[in-house]
Amino acid sequence: MAAPVGERVALVALRSVMVRVRQAAERSGRTAEEVRVVAVSKTKPLSLIRQVYDSGHRCFGENYVQEILEKAPQLPDDIEWHFIGHLQSNKVKSLLAGVPNISMVQGVHSEKIANHLDNAVSSLSMNPLKVLVQVNTSGEPSKSGVDPSGVVELAKHVKLHCPNLQFSGLMTIGMPDYTSTPENFRTLSNCRLEVCKALGFTEEQCELSMGMSGDFEQAIEMGSTNVRIGSTIFGPREYPNKR
Repeated sequence: MAAPVGERVALVALRSVMVRVRQAAERSGRTAEEVRVVAVSKTKPLSLIRQVYDSGHRCFGENYVQEILEKAPQLPDDIEWHFIGHLQSNKVKSLLAGVPNISMVQGVHSEKIANHLDNAVSSLSMNPLKVLVQVNTSGEPSKSGVDPSGVVELAKHVKLHCPNLQFSGLMTIGMPDYTSTPENFRTLSNCRLEVCKALGFTEEQCELSMGMSGDFEQAIEMGSTNVRIGSTIFGPREYPNKR
């Protein structure tokens, strides 16, 4: 039976995205395999996610704890789930317990949340959890994330004091209208240089998660190893009720 129109559109869109990712990676002297595409499925139904999964894609992202807790158990357990953005400390344990196949948390914005994650991984006897430190590169008060001046200290804390976490790099969420895009990406790249110097890492050991639907090609050209793409694959988001 043929897939419904919305699902066919998503598959065509995903193929188009992967071609654009490959071309942008090649422009930056890399291969497409060096860039992870996280399909951000927030507000989207299980049927649509499953269709994209059935096409071979395995990396999906969600922004709301309640939503990922509802979806993950109903989908194949070889999905690599990424939790993206602000995570409240009182929801850490329920997130990790409810999504055992969580691959990465993109959004450690404080020592407090790092400690909560570290303790939860330990108490649940999970393998070390990959985390990215979230940097507020645009200076917006409404955005979570550590100020660029505090990145090295937070990265050091995760690396040295959170044995159940694997510091894997940095992430940023730019301004909604994408006007700050180049500056955000440059700031995050500079933060990576400082972190690598402080921790004795190579740049390859420190991921850069930057770039979304409107600017992922530019992000890849400027060094991103992880792009988070939602509406370009799945269509406009639907918010029937606020979570």
